[in-house]
Amino acid sequence: MTTPLYDASVPVFRQMLDALADLLRKGEAHARERGLDPDAMLAARLAPDMLTLVGQVQRASDHAKGAAGRLAGLEPPPFADDEQSLAEAHDRISRTLDYIDTVPLQAFDQAAERIITLPFGVPPMPAARYLYGFALPSLFFHVTTAYAILRHRGVPLGKRDFLGSYLPN
Repeated sequence: MTTPLYDASVPVFRQMLDALADLLRKGEAHARERGLDPDAMLAARLAPDMLTLVGQVQRASDHAKGAAGRLAGLEPPPFADDEQSLAEAHDRISRTLDYIDTVPLQAFDQAAERIITLPFGVPPMPAARYLYGFALPSLFFHVTTAYAILRHRGVPLGKRDFLGSYLPN
């Protein structure tokens, strides 16, 4: 049996990270079809004061692994933000998924009672508030922004691409 916070987090993290990996693959194929360097997309951004595509991948990874770890009462592993190629961005997504898969389901049993403290100075908050008010919206924001960057670069993507494995083909 799973717990509500597990059900509302880990499957969603997997779905969105899998979708993000697919978005990157489609972006890479699009660039190659046009004779462009696919890795150059990593520096693309929507506005000068926004994160680049690789920054969006890094933050999506951080929110997914951070939330999985914190909800389970574990310290999430730090990943260096040093990806410079699509292969490295895919590796980061894979390492994030691997970490999420190692978090024991039983560790979520007490998740609802946990108070989550974030490392950047916001007040501690109950786990449910953290998940629903911060972690999930942040993950969606960064995956959505990655999607928007790729669309802005002409990659033919649609809502089904964003949703990933949620909908059957």
